[in-house]
Amino acid sequence: MEETSLEADIDDWFIESLKLYSDLHVFELQEPTQVIEWTAEKSVCVAGYSTTKTNEILELLLPQKLFAKGNQGLCSERDFKVGHGGFSEESVNRLKHIAGTRCVVTSGAPGSKLQVWQIGEDDSDTIKNTGCIEPKISSDKQCRIASGSAGAACVLHGSEFRDIQITELASGRVLYAMDSGSSDPVSGLQFVDGDTFLVCGERGDLCLCDTRAPSALQMGRPGDRGGGSFWNMGLKRGPSPSDAAASRTVAQLSSSGQVVVSDLRDPRGPLCRAQLNVPHETPPCPDFVTVTWAPALSDHLAVSGFDGTVQIYDTADWGPELKETEPLFTHRGHVMSSGFEADADAALVTTHVWHPWKPRTVLSAATDGSLHVWDWVDDRAGNT
Repeated sequence: MEETSLEADIDDWFIESLKLYSDLHVFELQEPTQVIEWTAEKSVCVAGYSTTKTNEILELLLPQKLFAKGNQGLCSERDFKVGHGGFSEESVNRLKHIAGTRCVVTSGAPGSKLQVWQIGEDDSDTIKNTGCIEPKISSDKQCRIASGSAGAACVLHGSEFRDIQITELASGRVLYAMDSGSSDPVSGLQFVDGDTFLVCGERGDLCLCDTRAPSALQMGRPGDRGGGSFWNMGLKRGPSPSDAAASRTVAQLSSSGQVVVSDLRDPRGPLCRAQLNVPHETPPCPDFVTVTWAPALSDHLAVSGFDGTVQIYDTADWGPELKETEPLFTHRGHVMSSGFEADADAALVTTHVWHPWKPRTVLSAATDGSLHVWDWVDDRAGNT
């Protein structure tokens, strides 16, 4: 009886999805991933995070249907294709593409080295390991990484405030080392522009750092840190690299579902905040909790990592007072796909990313190995 009810729910969802999505593509990876990184306009990189066996690292070409003009019904290519691939002996928990290159950098289990990879050109379909970067301090915390968009090819990395540094990939030379004695764990790193970057600590501390003055550190604690034991962040970006320097808006997400939005130019108080409708029964995995801004859709952000869904919120109506809010849209596709097996554990979303210029297109992955690309429909008046 329960199985019949499950099948009915799945059937209902598929019928409903015809109205919920402009596009919906489902792909099954051999192993789950918690990284989805854009490497080009039509390709992303994913990798496994198993600690017990060798992991694949793949560059996937997006379905042609997403870019087809005119009658999309005539487009034969509706699935992902593997463009390049390789193998990692370590888990891949973080992965960043180095802008302007065919290089990606990965970090794995706490205390491990960062790995540097070269994605093959047209004459090669392999992704090869070309070197490694030794962390400044061996920590029992995950190393966070970020890549910039200007100057020499380099990577920003660190697991604690005291070991944050920028390393040049070609030479291994340290270009910047953060002047801090704090061992507070880092939950997020993101470049703001070519000279500054933002650090988020697990307890909610925000630090804006200028690489031209290593000792100059601006500390901030936007909002109330009592919203949870763990915080992560997402920096607002525009659809093109030139827009990133003009953006100074950051969203911090707590493990209890509280979001605080702040302006980096005025850290005295939040612009707005909200309490999201997310599960509270069990604490979420810190590595899965993700908040991202839509680069081509004003004031919208996406949240995942609490269950098998990705939630979309419009922050335009949020205020400085903490209030409960409901999502504008919820992607439940991963829950439905895992539901095909009645005895399967419920899939948890491990990560998601927005398309850089398609306003409502999102990619998401889950613990069951599912990888989805979906273009959601905003059914509010005046939107299509």
